[in-house]
Amino acid sequence: MPSQEELFDAVDALLEGEPRLPSPPERARLREAAGITQARLAAALKSTPQTVKNWENGRSEPRPPRLQAYQRLLDGWAERYPTPSASAPAPAPVAASVPEAFTGPVEQPTEPAGHTTATIAAAPDPVAKAAVETARPSAMSRRPARKATALPAVDPRFPHGPLVVLDGDGSAYGVDGIVLDCPATTIAGLVEWTLKESGLGTPRLNRNGKDSDPLVVLTAAAAVKLGLPERLEGPEARRSLRLPDDHPVVKQLAKAKWKLTQRGFGPWPRIYRPAQAGQRQCVQLAVLSWDALDARSWPGVAEMEPAEVARVLGTFAARVITPRGSAATSGLELMTALRPPTRAVKNETTGAWETAYNPGSLGTEPMDPAPPEAPAEHPVAQGWTGGFLDEEAYQWVRDPQLLSDEECLLPYAVGLDLNTAFLAASARLVVGLSAPDHFHAPKFNKKIPGSWLVDLSGIELDPRLPSPFTPSGQRPGGPAWYQTHTLAYAQELGFEVTPIEAFLRRETGAYLDPWHDRLKTACADTLADLGVTVELDDRQFLAAMEQHKDVDPGMAAVLAAIKATVKGGVGKLRERPQGRHYRDGERWPALGRPTWRPDIRAAVISKARVNMHRKMANTAKATGQYPLGVLSDCVVYASPGPSPLDFLPYTTSGKPLPGAFRLGTTPGLAKVEGVQEMAWAVDLMEKGLNPARHIKGGDAVTDEGE
Repeated sequence: MPSQEELFDAVDALLEGEPRLPSPPERARLREAAGITQARLAAALKSTPQTVKNWENGRSEPRPPRLQAYQRLLDGWAERYPTPSASAPAPAPVAASVPEAFTGPVEQPTEPAGHTTATIAAAPDPVAKAAVETARPSAMSRRPARKATALPAVDPRFPHGPLVVLDGDGSAYGVDGIVLDCPATTIAGLVEWTLKESGLGTPRLNRNGKDSDPLVVLTAAAAVKLGLPERLEGPEARRSLRLPDDHPVVKQLAKAKWKLTQRGFGPWPRIYRPAQAGQRQCVQLAVLSWDALDARSWPGVAEMEPAEVARVLGTFAARVITPRGSAATSGLELMTALRPPTRAVKNETTGAWETAYNPGSLGTEPMDPAPPEAPAEHPVAQGWTGGFLDEEAYQWVRDPQLLSDEECLLPYAVGLDLNTAFLAASARLVVGLSAPDHFHAPKFNKKIPGSWLVDLSGIELDPRLPSPFTPSGQRPGGPAWYQTHTLAYAQELGFEVTPIEAFLRRETGAYLDPWHDRLKTACADTLADLGVTVELDDRQFLAAMEQHKDVDPGMAAVLAAIKATVKGGVGKLRERPQGRHYRDGERWPALGRPTWRPDIRAAVISKARVNMHRKMANTAKATGQYPLGVLSDCVVYASPGPSPLDFLPYTTSGKPLPGAFRLGTTPGLAKVEGVQEMAWAVDLMEKGLNPARHIKGGDAVTDEGE
């Protein structure tokens, strides 16, 4: 029989229980506040950076003995770096003044309980800290009764959110239904009002980054009121997409000591003065009537009412980033915002804070690619005769002579589209962070990112599938340059890889991981707003996808913009020269960016193409079905019925077959792209045309990331 002491010990153990860890976001905040990287924490706990990342994402929990050690570390950090709400009273709410003419209900903006701003608590910059502690004076605001889409907690420095849409009567429509009164009658006056009175802006996405500049979107009426033409007029203005330097508005800004970026005053002008005492003075404008919101990326938004435009753009700003240009520009800006090139480091000798390289980023200096990685017009490619990397998206159609009688007799051709295939490929993608080094006859290593010259022409595969090694799907004709993922897949298929030479990078990292995570979450949240959730089974998913664009056109536009941000951001990594006066060998402006990295773009597309081939091969192995054509992330199959449920492989228990195509919302899973008659597809194939390009009912745009 146990003694009383043994029973008491057992009861005490139950009372103590397992260590209670902070929430996953708080774990990440504490680590960042301490200035410790995930890799360093993983080394201290004898674990891996991916495991630490999983703990901070809530995907997994630590187990003993690491659990107790992790708990002790977090407790120590919590004492050293308390949340702002725990160490200081929250700022008093700012009451919004109400014009007499407005008789609608008034909502007082309040600070959410327990609100914290981790990036500010950790920042060593005293100016930024002072900016947090002193709220901006509130502009005159009006709030209609209608509630908009719920957005994250308000930062006290930016009480009115990231942006407004300014109409011709001076009403500036913001997020969460707010309406400000803007008295500005000139662009210079608008910039002053935005910086001093509007309370607009967005807190940084990374503790080492910068706050996003306020965005003011101008309707056509507002543009005319402020002295701008409703449309860009004249051949030179239309060709250059900017106002001429002698336009009165441009002169007015110069007289007021405001500057424009090299893009000038176009659809997305950025107006600034040099920072003073570490305080940015910059406002981003967007002119709707100048096609600032491309209809392909923002379908229907330019025609919406100002309040709805603000809701759409505000949701995108909250989930992705405040727009600063095209979707491609936003995609690239998001990479930098999540992986800032520098961080503040304390000089132990002087005690002063200094700027230093931020590990895992692309740094502040541009980096030339290896000659085979560059476009033919690049300076490093001039005189290079060794061939070029050709890692592009699929454009392949099966030889109609290889169609079986059984396939031709099937009634339907069904197209599947992989959700944000480039985003799926960017997950845990290790890329080079340093300049390429040249090697002769190296041993292939699938863990080293780079470009390898290899002869794969001796590999013969089933001609009913495209070759995984070329974007055309044709068998390689001799030695060629390949990205690491393409050759790793050749090894996976059982073939020997013997490099002739290679350009490899010694410093590596998963640069795109935070970019992937944020955009993946943005996609999931926006689809959920449209009634498409991860809980749906395949039939429910297909039904929800048929009508999701009609549920909320505004949120459907946000979803389209997120997808365009993914594709455009990847394409911008290899932005080509523009302008009729360009000559091969000259440097073009994009080459001055650290984010001009064609090797990273090649890695994403290589992995996406390999992922597509792997799914097609697994589907063929399980069902004997082969694709009719492939265009980037769209693949077309013959089907006995008009639904993918009629031909996709499932296990005996009714679950999707692992490794093959699966339906769902997650990046890399599939949805229906279009359905046509099989006779229609065969007719196109016999003409040498790709049914994947036309399955949706038109001419698809190839998602090459250009």
